[in-house]
Amino acid sequence: MSSATDSEPSGATLSYRRILEREMENALKEINRPPEGVFLSGLTAGLNLSFGALFMAMALTFSGGFGSKLVQQVTLGGVSSIAFLFVVVGQTELFTAHSTMAVLPVLDGRASLRELGRVWGVTYASNLFGCALFAGLIAAVGPRLGVVDPAAFGTLASSLVPLPWWVILASGVIAGWLMGLVTWLSAASRDTIGRIVFVIVGTAVIGFGPFHHCILGTTELLTALALGQGVTVGDYGVFIVWTTLGNVVGGGVFVGLLNYGHVALAGEKQDVEFEATDREG
Repeated sequence: MSSATDSEPSGATLSYRRILEREMENALKEINRPPEGVFLSGLTAGLNLSFGALFMAMALTFSGGFGSKLVQQVTLGGVSSIAFLFVVVGQTELFTAHSTMAVLPVLDGRASLRELGRVWGVTYASNLFGCALFAGLIAAVGPRLGVVDPAAFGTLASSLVPLPWWVILASGVIAGWLMGLVTWLSAASRDTIGRIVFVIVGTAVIGFGPFHHCILGTTELLTALALGQGVTVGDYGVFIVWTTLGNVVGGGVFVGLLNYGHVALAGEKQDVEFEATDREG
């Protein structure tokens, strides 16, 4: 999620190949970082993204009841996207972004499956650890400060569990797909304003659904569990297994693999001609 190079002229349209190169360069930087650095960055991402769960619970608590389900979901989607903005613009490492980004150097032969597994494992574990810490913090101080009604987390959890495994899996695919698109479009953007717009629009849909996101959903469910809102350890276990698998498929296959494939099939000659034409224009 590091910033892109500044070699393109202002206003230039990036070719598919240039976007792909940006994504692979960013992924290789993280793959080659010491695991301790990746872990701390992932921990920060888990903590920061957890603000999305807090913001949604606060919206439910302070609203006193929304006029309609549509207004409620639009509000929840909007406030949750702020936390995604913290993570993406802040350039900390989120597992659901890596499920798209980190597969690209592997497909291109620049990284091994072992290296992919290592960066996935460290990012995933650190994200979940950050979520668990934040969930404990919310459960401890939220109700006492009066900013969170425990029932608000019950409402959030009820949209994620209990559901059939295949529904959770399919919902996770959609969430992973959306996160992959956010990652790809952020790489295509040449300025911070463009990145902010892509992040807000793409991730607000996840909260609007709500679709299953393994990191944000972990904070929601663990907080509901800590506050006694009807969520069991078994519920969380089913959620995390199928949501994680769905997120990986959504980001890795529907964005990472397909985008890599269509760029590779486009051919380098066409991309070079596209960039030359764009610079002349």
